[in-house]
Amino acid sequence: MCKGLAALPHSCLERAKEIKIKLGTLLQKPDSAIDLVIPHHEKPEKPAKTHKPSLEEALQWRDSLDKLLQNNYGRASFRSFLKSEFSEENLEFWIACEEFKKIKSSAKLAEKARKIYDEFIQTEAPKEVNIDHVTKDITLRNLGEPSPSSFDVAQKRVHALMEKDCLPRFLRSACYQQLVQ
Repeated sequence: MCKGLAALPHSCLERAKEIKIKLGTLLQKPDSAIDLVIPHHEKPEKPAKTHKPSLEEALQWRDSLDKLLQNNYGRASFRSFLKSEFSEENLEFWIACEEFKKIKSSAKLAEKARKIYDEFIQTEAPKEVNIDHVTKDITLRNLGEPSPSSFDVAQKRVHALMEKDCLPRFLRSACYQQLVQ
């Protein structure tokens, strides 16, 4: 993180992130401007009811990001950690792709595909994930005829990024260290 940003209070950084997301949304959908003019109080997302994992379960997360993501408590903890680092877009994209694969209706599939692309893939998207231009191009081509596998290449790239970069930082975090002690 930039030294200048590190000096700002945490609440300022959170607010800046919210504003960035809202501005990105506004640029895409001018009709949603009313939400920015007359803000409504958003209730914080309540995590799904989960049980704390056993020590053995939590230790398995060291071996595999997939094991972490399959565990509701693990996924919620990982999401919370990523939010604290302002990098939750990778996990949100991965989850959106998993939900996308479950859609049966071709009309709904096409609609959801466009939403995912607009939110995470396109350049300057509100929650743009960090993928190379070749992967972006492949994904865009796949959206010509959306199928449950349209985002597979991009999802694999983001998964690899989380496994290589985010997971090791999470495993060193105080949150995870408390679980395994």
